[in-house]
Order: sequence, then structure tokens, then C-alpha cells
Amino acid sequence: MASIDENILKAAKEIVVKFIECGRLSPNAFPEAFQTIYRTVDETVKSGIQPAEKPPAPAPEAKASGAGPKAGGGRR
Repeated sequence: MASIDENILKAAKEIVVKFIECGRLSPNAFPEAFQTIYRTVDETVKSGIQPAEKPPAPAPEAKASGAGPKAGGGRR
């Protein structure tokens, strides 16, 4: 989980720095903007992570005619 938190921190920092470089954000506003952006990135990433569950059952395979292994025979 530390790796995810580290990547969230880096992403939030890069977003704020890009906003400053583009002139959309003043360097004086960094602390407030960083907190807001960090929180948004953190919630977005962690909402996509699902808790570990048992793996889903494999889907039943449909057998098409002529598909699958063929019985051993002579030479071809």
C-alpha cells in the first residue's frame, strides 16, 4: 500500500506544479491547492481498489463444433 500512497503523492505534486507552470495557480496557493488535489487523487485511486476477495468462478466454456483437441490418429 505504501507504493500506492507514494504514487498518489507524486501525482498530486506534479499536477500542482503543472498548474503553477501554466500560470493557472499562484505558488502562494500551493498548500491549499495541494491538499485539495491530493485528497481528490487519493479518493479516486482508492475507490477503484477493491478489497481482496476470492477469485470469481471461471465462466463456463461454450464448446463450438469442431473446436478442441482432436483424438490421436495416424499420421497426417
